[in-house]
Amino acid sequence: MRILIVNGPNLNMLGFREPTVYGSRTYRDLVRTIRRHASAAGIRVAFVQSNHEGKLIDAIQRRYRRLDGIVINPGALTHYSYALRDCIKAVGVPTVEVHLSDINAREAFRKLSVIADVCVRQISGKGFAGYLEAIDELKKGKA
Repeated sequence: MRILIVNGPNLNMLGFREPTVYGSRTYRDLVRTIRRHASAAGIRVAFVQSNHEGKLIDAIQRRYRRLDGIVINPGALTHYSYALRDCIKAVGVPTVEVHLSDINAREAFRKLSVIADVCVRQISGKGFAGYLEAIDELKKGKA
């Protein structure tokens, strides 16, 4: 099984950006945690992180024929990127949307996801464990 892990704007700043919201672990820690979990489950993962919407779209479009699933944390793009939403819909790869913090318990604008309706599931507020849960769901085919 092959899964692409897509991380949007500012996720490269984990550990530094608002540690009271996102925790003190870094993006490197996140990648390490996901790699370990995926390896133990026999899953191959690739990662893309960008602060630029088009780079994320390009990465998905470039790889989608070789993927069994996508785990995406679109960051702020969650709330307004119809281009990213259309990309996910177009490629037709089962996708799970993940957020480290509970977006429904934060500012009002964060509660809207334009991505959610083209994803098979949304996981919010579980920190790094949300990514692992998304991978497990894709593996089971229950997502």
